Amino acid sequence: MRPSVTLQDIHRARSSIAHLVLQTPMLPARSLGDLAECELLLKAENLQRAGSFKVRGAANKIAALSPEQKARGVITASAGNHAQGVALAAGHAGIPCTVVMPVGASLPKVEATRGYGATVLLEGDDFDQAQMHARRVMQENDLTFIHAFDDPAIIAGQGTIGLEMLEQVEDLDTVVVPMGGGGLISGIALAIKETAPGVRVIGVQVAAATALIESSKANERLTVKPEPTVADGIAVGTPGEFTIPLVKRYVDDTVVVEEDEVTQAMMLLLERSKLLVEGAGAVGLAAVLGGKTQVAGQKVAVVLSGGNVDSHLIARVVESGLAHAGRYLVLRVMLEDRPGQLSRLLSVVSECQVNVLDIGHLRHAPTVHLGNVEIQLTLETRNYAHSEEVWERLRNAGYMPYQSEPVGGPSPPA
Repeated sequence: MRPSVTLQDIHRARSSIAHLVLQTPMLPARSLGDLAECELLLKAENLQRAGSFKVRGAANKIAALSPEQKARGVITASAGNHAQGVALAAGHAGIPCTVVMPVGASLPKVEATRGYGATVLLEGDDFDQAQMHARRVMQENDLTFIHAFDDPAIIAGQGTIGLEMLEQVEDLDTVVVPMGGGGLISGIALAIKETAPGVRVIGVQVAAATALIESSKANERLTVKPEPTVADGIAVGTPGEFTIPLVKRYVDDTVVVEEDEVTQAMMLLLERSKLLVEGAGAVGLAAVLGGKTQVAGQKVAVVLSGGNVDSHLIARVVESGLAHAGRYLVLRVMLEDRPGQLSRLLSVVSECQVNVLDIGHLRHAPTVHLGNVEIQLTLETRNYAHSEEVWERLRNAGYMPYQSEPVGGPSPPA
């Protein structure tokens, strides 16, 4: 059966969107590559216009509309990147655009979408309800609906990333791509496999949302309700009708990453490569660093699909990433409530050359006996081994430290 999208479609899309879309760089990442024992390059779609790859597919879909469709206008539903991509592409083309977003959508994303010229309607508690409302508005006003991923024109637009990658870097061995509904990986995998079939393509989903992997294995379109995840941009419950056959045909392997692996990847991208990447955009690197992809000794390209991170989330991601990397340690110690005890405790901690971020005191609680005080220390350490050294020194000094509940990181050594 003929694929719904062809390599020629992707080449045509490249010409159609060239006026609007940036050719994003392939950035070498030596220090991150050293961690995975490979030559690593990052396809920085987080630097794309509107902050993600989504503008590529949106621009190609809009370019394919008839004059009558353009005059009537377009509508879509999205809580984030797709909304901004469609709004930017439609605004640039002078086409009326309506975007339906859930009531709880991020305010910065709502304002950014409006800033590109779209009319934003806030309806529904989640994406599915927003999409149902968008379909009703589409029928009532005879608008053209632009799907986030399940559309051949959208897939072809996203596939232009694959063409760019092959031109930017010679002799690629493996390409690692985030997967949600499948529009991005379908296009990229088709472009790469039809041009350079020897290049391996690996798709990555987050454990909280694996509908595309499960649908591909079952060879049917399944709905799997996503769990809350930092990679919300790929938290898709039902993959695409067009995308599943393309994934099965062109993608060599699919893997799953956990939440802590994603936050660590986000933190490392920020720290080592000075790149702000959202959770969905960091899952590829998470898979490589987590050893899920078997890329040692290879030339590997990872697609960073977007960089739209809510400002309030950044600090939480950094904290979580530090904790799971063994670099953020929170522990508690019970002391006698008398002068000099805290100073003595801190002198032991200082011998470990850690950075004390915060000190908390708790006197009035059922678990704290009269005459005692519970001290909570928040410490920045180098790694797990350094954290274990802190535990050991405190015990050798006569203290009985115990783990604080809220933050991850290493448990006390047995």
